Amino acid sequence: MKIFSKEQIYEGDKLTQEKQKISSTDLMERAGMQIFNWIHTRMQGAQVPIHVFCGIGNNGGDGLVVARHLITHGYNVNTYIVNCSDKRSKDFLINYDRVKNVTKDWPTLLSCEEDFSAITINEKDIIVDAVFGIGLNRPVDAWVKGLFNFFRATKAFTLSIDLPSGLATDKSVEDSEAVVNAGYTLSFQTPKLVFFLPETAKYTVQWEVLDIGIDPEYLFTTVTEADLIGKNEVLPIYKPREKYSHKGTFGHSLIIGGSYGKIGAVALASRSVLAVGAGKVTAYMPKCGYIPLQTAFPEAMVITDEDDEKITKITFDIEPTVIGIGVGLGTDTKTVAAMEAFLKSNKKPLVIDADGLNILAKKKALLKLLPELTILTPHPKELERLVGKWDNDFDKLKKTKAFAKKYKVIVVIKGANTITVFDDKLYVNATGNPGLATAGTGDVLTGMLTGLISQGYDPLQATLFGVYLHGKSADILIEQLGYQSIIASNVIEGISLAYLDLFKQPEQPQVEQADTEEQR
Repeated sequence: MKIFSKEQIYEGDKLTQEKQKISSTDLMERAGMQIFNWIHTRMQGAQVPIHVFCGIGNNGGDGLVVARHLITHGYNVNTYIVNCSDKRSKDFLINYDRVKNVTKDWPTLLSCEEDFSAITINEKDIIVDAVFGIGLNRPVDAWVKGLFNFFRATKAFTLSIDLPSGLATDKSVEDSEAVVNAGYTLSFQTPKLVFFLPETAKYTVQWEVLDIGIDPEYLFTTVTEADLIGKNEVLPIYKPREKYSHKGTFGHSLIIGGSYGKIGAVALASRSVLAVGAGKVTAYMPKCGYIPLQTAFPEAMVITDEDDEKITKITFDIEPTVIGIGVGLGTDTKTVAAMEAFLKSNKKPLVIDADGLNILAKKKALLKLLPELTILTPHPKELERLVGKWDNDFDKLKKTKAFAKKYKVIVVIKGANTITVFDDKLYVNATGNPGLATAGTGDVLTGMLTGLISQGYDPLQATLFGVYLHGKSADILIEQLGYQSIIASNVIEGISLAYLDLFKQPEQPQVEQADTEEQR
């Protein structure tokens, strides 16, 4: 699914009106009707008080459409106009007149000097936030911040239209009191990038996209800076297996890593290589890891360094398809030298994680030795060591894009909604949950990406598919284990379930049949 920018959304609205020969008011009616249908489907006429707060721009116009349909369907509706300017959009004014025609209780005008403490909203009521949407281009004044704090104080369920008011689509939040905290956001046609960034995702607990009929050709042909990667996006990537294939068909992965006390990282990565489908895996590690790995994971072959406790020289006589390096590696001086010598001679595709990244951060000159499309999988602190400190999430993405372009690498920013950065493009993963916040899951991801490249997936395909499967494994497992109890080994066991889920058909609702004499 594409994630459109604010400018692209405006362009899509304009083009849709031209091609479908509809007015902006018609498109607003369509959008408001979709929100009403969403609410009506869930409430079925329940007389819970609904408080619709409308700004005086187009988002407020959407809110007035919703309020009008709620009123005509007999809901208990209170409508308010956040009347803080003399500038009103044309479509707002049209819908303001329309809502006045369906009720004897006109919308309550709230001026910026007026105290709103007379409004009574209970915890079990519903607030519909239609104050600003994506069009806000000025700081939120103190009175409106007070209104948003009032929303929070009521503890009522808050539904935002298109975007929580006060939240910008393309910049960070400077004042948290100036943003609505939404329980749910109904976003038109596309999710917003801010739904997936650590600093801004917290302003909506859940979100959903509503189709308002934007021109299909525009949606299909427009190139976006960011895409959301879900099942529909990874299914075309999947490579089915030929009947007469064999283990050589799916490549030979080499995992280089481990040091005294960190052999488990290599075991996890090696297991993940085969669990995701590679044909063979060899682990290169210090001598101290030989017996533990051969015992814990007999499917792996092992090559050892001369040193008992760390890697001091990387030499092997096999021809791997792809190499994953860094898990549990350590940053001993001899290990750093060994990695530098390895990078100077290596021509194989690489996946680099953990201490492999830390070594690159210490010796930035090594970055120029990386093969094109090397995959780097940093967590936030490792990323900071590579690209430098950032001011906010947007600055982080900007710096990471510049880094990825400079060195022609793929950067996987691990975290909730892991974001893959390649060239000028962002790929936001739709799977995963806090259960992955546990030791070793990064080692599992390294093995999965390595194993997918081994099978013939190109590095970008492998990254998007591997990150998706990794998160989906955890999503399936939480139903059995809960967030707190998932460990990295469980994620490996869930890879097979994630594969099977790719082809699982949605459950169809069962229609109960009456037990009649005719049917018997």
